[in-house]
Amino acid sequence: MKKLVLSALAVLGFTAFSIAQTAPAKPATDASKSKMTAAKKDAAAPAKVVKMEKDKKAAPAAAPATAAKPATPAAAGPTKKDGTPDKRYKANKAGAAPAAGPTKKDGTPDMRYKANKKS
Repeated sequence: MKKLVLSALAVLGFTAFSIAQTAPAKPATDASKSKMTAAKKDAAAPAKVVKMEKDKKAAPAAAPATAAKPATPAAAGPTKKDGTPDKRYKANKAGAAPAAGPTKKDGTPDMRYKANKKS
């Protein structure tokens, strides 16, 4: 009996979820009503134009952004289109200082040794 009740509830639940997911039907609109609303929007009063006077104490205009670019140091290796160094190449990687103590096979410092620990 429990199985029958649970399966019936499951079927009803899935039915309710599937009905809730469908989009509601849109009511048909008259073409005459849509034309009238469009006409009302076109007939609206034009926006007022307000003239602003320049402030005598206003700061001068900023220089163009191209002139404000900071100079980048010359890259030792290949660069990207925008002039920044391409980090895919070994010559452009900002290499960390080599380990003071023993290293593992992959080249990383072996943290079991005191020389490789920071503190």
